[in-house]
Amino acid sequence: MRRQDFYFDLPKELIAQEPLAGRSASRLMCLDRKTGEIRHKHFYDIIDELDAGDCLILNDTKVIPARLYGAKKDTGAAIEFLLLNKRSLDEWEVILKPGRKAKIGAEFVFGNGELAAKVLDIINDGNRIVKFGYSGVFEEVLDRLGEMPLPPYITKKLEDKDRYQTVYARYSGSAAAPTAGLHFTPELLQKIQKKGINIGYVTLHVGLGTFRPVKADDILDHKMHSEFFVLPKETAELINETKRNGKRVIAVGTTATRTLETVGLDGGELTERTGWTDIFIYPGKKFNVIDGLITNFHLPESTLIMLVSALAGRENVLNAYDVAIREKYRFFSFGDAMFII
Repeated sequence: MRRQDFYFDLPKELIAQEPLAGRSASRLMCLDRKTGEIRHKHFYDIIDELDAGDCLILNDTKVIPARLYGAKKDTGAAIEFLLLNKRSLDEWEVILKPGRKAKIGAEFVFGNGELAAKVLDIINDGNRIVKFGYSGVFEEVLDRLGEMPLPPYITKKLEDKDRYQTVYARYSGSAAAPTAGLHFTPELLQKIQKKGINIGYVTLHVGLGTFRPVKADDILDHKMHSEFFVLPKETAELINETKRNGKRVIAVGTTATRTLETVGLDGGELTERTGWTDIFIYPGKKFNVIDGLITNFHLPESTLIMLVSALAGRENVLNAYDVAIREKYRFFSFGDAMFII
């Protein structure tokens, strides 16, 4: 299967540069994966698409202000850090720009010297392992000095950093938001539960590997980066019960999907799990856990559009994207949503 099979031409003006004033006011395209039928709604109508006994599985990861701007200690040359994965106490895998300034042993400072970093190792793709030094609590220092790592296609400054955070974000560790969840409000979640739809949570700390471009012509040559996930016992039990009752398990976002399909590879009942996943889901892959997916509209030739094509069929998805472009849906992180049924 070729990368070009997932290409579509997207007008630049349809890339959402900022969130709508109301989280759930975005548009919602409902796509029937069996027939290809499309219906147009708003996200607050999602409750009408869910049945009592269904369960929604949300990713409760929290985005950290992972972008830091500082200087090389000995020369004062400017440097940018992007935190990816926490390796151990105060040690992180990071991307540095410009990387040539970051040899092993190089030291950097941020703010007024309240945060320092030293390069310990150079690993795959030129990423670095660094050890941070600071006084106090690292998370508090990072909150003061760091910026939200918005995707490169968003060029407008985000005024309220909480808008790149889901309302149910709980566990810090992501370098990017699980954006399908940005459409939910506390009030909408309360209405959903009141209707008898159950809500469960997984945690997958989103790394930039999720959004890494597919450069290989043959998509099977693409290598996903690993991301850390947690499937709690109560969520595993909720999914098992939902399946036994003949109801639907609906993932909110591709990150929740990747977590569930990782733990459900053997097709049996789910159990509590913690680990790392580099699962790559593309057409031809079987889904063992999810029955539906709430997601945003994704980049051409990305692993994310390949995942939704695996669930709904490539032709159905590309046709839906053509309709979305014609109807001027908003795309990507701050854009509109799709419910694949």
